[in-house]
Amino acid sequence: MPHRKIHPVILSGGVGSRLWPLSRALYPKQLLALTGERTLLQQTARRLAAPDRFEPPVIIGNDEHRFIIAEQLEAMDIAPAAIVLEPEGRNTAPAAALAAIMLLKDDPEAMMLIAPSDHLVANEAAFGRALAQARAAAQGGKLVTFGIKPSRPATGYGYIDAGEPIEGNSGCLKVNRFVEKPDRETAAEYVKSGHFFWNSGIFLFPAAVYLDELEKSEPAIVARCREAIDSTRPDLAFTRPGEAAFLQSPANSIDYAVMEKTVNAVVVPIDMGWSDVGSWAALWEVSERNAAGNSIKGDVLSVGTRDSLLRSEGPTIAAVGLRDMIVVATKDAVLVAEKSHAEDVKKLVDQLADKGREEHLSHLIVYRPWGSFETIDHGERFKVKRIVVKPGEQLSLQKHHHRAEHWVVVQGTALVTCGEETVLLEENQSTFIPLGTRHRLENPGKIPLHLIEVQSGSYLGEDDIVRFDDTYGRD
Repeated sequence: MPHRKIHPVILSGGVGSRLWPLSRALYPKQLLALTGERTLLQQTARRLAAPDRFEPPVIIGNDEHRFIIAEQLEAMDIAPAAIVLEPEGRNTAPAAALAAIMLLKDDPEAMMLIAPSDHLVANEAAFGRALAQARAAAQGGKLVTFGIKPSRPATGYGYIDAGEPIEGNSGCLKVNRFVEKPDRETAAEYVKSGHFFWNSGIFLFPAAVYLDELEKSEPAIVARCREAIDSTRPDLAFTRPGEAAFLQSPANSIDYAVMEKTVNAVVVPIDMGWSDVGSWAALWEVSERNAAGNSIKGDVLSVGTRDSLLRSEGPTIAAVGLRDMIVVATKDAVLVAEKSHAEDVKKLVDQLADKGREEHLSHLIVYRPWGSFETIDHGERFKVKRIVVKPGEQLSLQKHHHRAEHWVVVQGTALVTCGEETVLLEENQSTFIPLGTRHRLENPGKIPLHLIEVQSGSYLGEDDIVRFDDTYGRD
């Protein structure tokens, strides 16, 4: 039987709230370099970029992350087949349905490899061997999930109860049942039995078979996703499914909607150095550690501290006499937690959201397609930012209803439009943008433009912006 093409579908819509304060809604963990120089998204894309095995990947993401995703893939010289922007997260089953419907338009025999963007795989050779076994089963119409051989009685993962090998493929086992996250005693029994595996959330199946199975249990998902794809519109390098149709789709996971209901589910057990990097404790486990068992990154000093994760993105961390602790500092937040309570960080994020605070949404540095800005100081009726504009890029032509702005060039050259005038500013020169005046900032130079912006006015929120023209297609 000739090999069918495998189309990687990389799911990149998560928030990673358990890795706060480093992971935030507008810059989540898959876009961070947590375990090396490359981000988790880049590592996943590179792992699935072998042209002899895979077609170009389909990325499923969201509007807020679109430019960062595109930039990170470009940095890896990976050209995706599509970057599909979900109007709203509806869990994994609708996301996979969007990809399946798109792929079947051009390849009626398309095979989909569903992979989260934020997982770590240390042994890629083992993954390749498991993929070969999975491929043989999937070409026979099976829906394959990859089961991780457990190294400990983890209570944070779902488990797969595996049965006998399927006919003609000893590496693929029948799935007896899927089990929710167990308590520690039950998890220990699962690990001891030898036939339970962690549910990795990685799947391989024919796109057509997936849609058929999904339609049996969740026909509304398939119907709404078909309508969304039929009303797709392009947006620069991105694909936008129809919002009205997609928002009517029920939310459900691939596990609940398909894998737990089908009689064709099989599992390939694999030991590939896998981690979902789902918490600070999980990151500590996969990180390099010194002789005292500490994972250290950034400006950190420690005395008498053992088996802890100490990470600073800003101020100095000085740790004395700690055991099994997590200490993470960014420029605007510090997390201190016992490693055993790492899963509870999400509760802190929920508290921030309930209180209407912004620390769970973004860092002080906020990335835009043209560059970035960082809030340096703020108070009543004023805010100070450091703005960096990449060479050749420009902000939108815009105005503000409630604030005026004073710009000072620190490095590079700025081309400023203010009303009907255009002026070229160099280092140490400045200009003033009156309230309500149309304006635009551009970097015509070959080096990054660094600029200090001082805002003053009655309201200084980021939503006080009216765009008249935008290179990046933003409203």
